[in-house]
Amino acid sequence: MRVAFSGLRTRPLRAVLSALGIAVGIAAMVAVVGISASSREQVNAQLRELGTDLLTVSAGQQLIGGGESTLPQDSVDMIARIGPVGAVSAIGTVPDTAVYRSDRIEESQTNGLTVAAARTDLLDTVGGTVASGRWLDDAQAAFPTVVLGATAAERMGITDTGVQVWLGGEWFTVVGILAPVALAPELDTAALVGWSAAEEALDFDGSPTNVYERSGESAVEAVRAVLPATVNPEHPEEVEVSRPSDALAAQAAADETLTALLVGLGGVALLVGGIGVANTMVIAVLERRSEIGLRRALGATRSHIRWQFLGESVLLAGLGGVGGAVLGGVATAVFAAYRDWPTALPPWVLAGAAGATVLVGAVAGAYPAARAARMSPTAALSAI
Repeated sequence: MRVAFSGLRTRPLRAVLSALGIAVGIAAMVAVVGISASSREQVNAQLRELGTDLLTVSAGQQLIGGGESTLPQDSVDMIARIGPVGAVSAIGTVPDTAVYRSDRIEESQTNGLTVAAARTDLLDTVGGTVASGRWLDDAQAAFPTVVLGATAAERMGITDTGVQVWLGGEWFTVVGILAPVALAPELDTAALVGWSAAEEALDFDGSPTNVYERSGESAVEAVRAVLPATVNPEHPEEVEVSRPSDALAAQAAADETLTALLVGLGGVALLVGGIGVANTMVIAVLERRSEIGLRRALGATRSHIRWQFLGESVLLAGLGGVGGAVLGGVATAVFAAYRDWPTALPPWVLAGAAGATVLVGAVAGAYPAARAARMSPTAALSAI
């Protein structure tokens, strides 16, 4: 190994450029796996924080006529009677009603925002938080007050509470702004008013649009099976039940698929780097025929020559692998910090990078080393 290292040191620029090809491939694979693992860890942290026990009940399509069905007004009470259910709440979209920053805005310019009546226990059920102000309580729910979703507040240019918005032909006071709700994204684009205020001021009929239910993890599937018949015994097929956390789990699965694709691309870069190492070693054998002949004349065996050049190839690839692993790890840490993710770099990635570089170096150097070992001392010395 000492002789192999001295051989690389005599041509530092060529060695660096050849190792760079290996480093690019290793850095690509380490960074791709590390970033993907960090993304999955962030999703898993969200699932652990938000829980996977939330189910959303919504109205489906009618079998006859194909129109949209409605949930019964007592849906919340009926779901609450199911034994394992721990919490249940609901929102009800107020039809033909929009929210505006001013009463001078044309009615058609709704900005994609909806108005919904909300029960006071909604935020605890869906795991939402208030970014500014406060949530609706029993007192405020009866008055013209509104809580804006995160996206709704952003589109309306509202950053603080206390301002008034034009809602349903009346002025409502903004008392709170929500943070993004991961498990109920429909709340982000909604203006939420109290249930009783919606019935009195906005002619809301009291039918919920989405009902949110939480139960123990072990009982989620059992509760999911009985929810349609509980909500609408006559037409359970017109009730849709979804599990919002499944979307986050699907995101993690999609990340794994994308990781496999990008690791394959990193492998191609590694292959290109290995070809570069092989090319460098072949040229080195041709340029160093006199050195090979002199070593053979001084007593070096074919095995000595073979191991010398094979060692140079492995060292060259190893240097590139170490450099690539460092670059990939740094890229993972920087990107994770930028996205506010936990940095997750599996140990097997670094071990795999080291193993891959040794394998690439051995394969790339096998032919040049064998060619150098086959040179006869007299033929090699004649090149001097």
